[in-house]
Amino acid sequence: MTDVAWIDAALTSARPQAVGALLRYFRDLDTAEEAYQEACLRALKTWPANGPPRDPAAWLIFVGRNVAIDQVRKTSRLDALPDEEALSELDDAETPMAERLDGAHYRDDILRLLFICCHPELPATQQIALALRIVSGLSVRQIARAFLVSEAAMEQRITRAKARIAKAEVPFEAPGPIERSERLAAVAAMLYLVFNEGYSTTGEAAPLRAPFCDEAIRLGRLLLRLYQGEPEVMGLLALMLLQHARTPARLDADGAIVLLDDQDRRLWDRGRIAEGLALIDKAMRHRRPGPYQLQAAIAALHDRAARPEDTDWTEIELLYAALERLQPSPVVRLNRAVAVSKARGAAEALAMIEPLDEALGGYFHFFGVKGALLLQLGRHAEAREAWDRAIALANTAAEAAHIRRQIDRMTQDAGTG
Repeated sequence: MTDVAWIDAALTSARPQAVGALLRYFRDLDTAEEAYQEACLRALKTWPANGPPRDPAAWLIFVGRNVAIDQVRKTSRLDALPDEEALSELDDAETPMAERLDGAHYRDDILRLLFICCHPELPATQQIALALRIVSGLSVRQIARAFLVSEAAMEQRITRAKARIAKAEVPFEAPGPIERSERLAAVAAMLYLVFNEGYSTTGEAAPLRAPFCDEAIRLGRLLLRLYQGEPEVMGLLALMLLQHARTPARLDADGAIVLLDDQDRRLWDRGRIAEGLALIDKAMRHRRPGPYQLQAAIAALHDRAARPEDTDWTEIELLYAALERLQPSPVVRLNRAVAVSKARGAAEALAMIEPLDEALGGYFHFFGVKGALLLQLGRHAEAREAWDRAIALANTAAEAAHIRRQIDRMTQDAGTG
């Protein structure tokens, strides 16, 4: 590994710990970011010659904190010193360092940093952008390209997110047990949002957002290190691994969507599948099932099937039923109906989704599924009508093209018949 490569890996790995600790000291996202960036520049100058420090995160915290303190002292000649509430223990940068090497201290710093990025005041788009910028360290330009917006627009989005957080006066103290539990759920949801931005994207943005999946998985592993006995964190990481394992087979050479039953399963990443299966098996042994565990268990049944016909649809339907009891929603009912159609036929599945017309009237996948079920029942005109609605609601050109192929196939089969 080249000097640049190992330094880059060390800086990426240490970033959440270092930025989290600096944020606790200075209570300002911009100051914490700038201090970390300056520490990284010094690392690039000194680490190649001196070798990596014993604890890169501690080194970056120490250097970044001292740099920021020096900056405060320089500017204090012109400006009034900040209130004590704004800066934390700036008079002593060295004595507490040994205490800050404690993993429990880092755990609160990282959790606080992640929670700030998924603060309920922020809309989902700002949560994702802020997490990718602050926690993952992606540049504004990289994030802007992935979301197909200008660099200036993305800079404004991140700036607005920081302003909302400052206005909300987020507390910087270590969270208590109840708040920690609430934060964990919010962090898990935000990570899965980041993952889905990469996993569900097709078309022009797909290659740019593909790394989001890997980044969400990296942060999921970090979260699991902080909460090694939490089954829902195991379930979240397992779910992302089991889904991402199928990524190489989800699009064909032309970028067209390939349905699960039509995918070349030889392309699936068996390493990710093995890791995901081990995690979900371990999580389920805790006997505290949650939404991520149930979704991961469903993904595991798909990934365990060597052929589409080997899929245990009856068990998948039971898992969706359990998920619906825990987290009732029209989308979960729609997914359950797909499993019912495989296990017991299209007529029963169609009866399940008919009441969802109003709730999912603006949802592309609802009309895609409805059209497929109607086709299985020989109701071609109604299937065509449902698919026309799906095309009108498609989020990407790839989704619309996929439905048009279904219509073309139905038309050809009808002509042949």
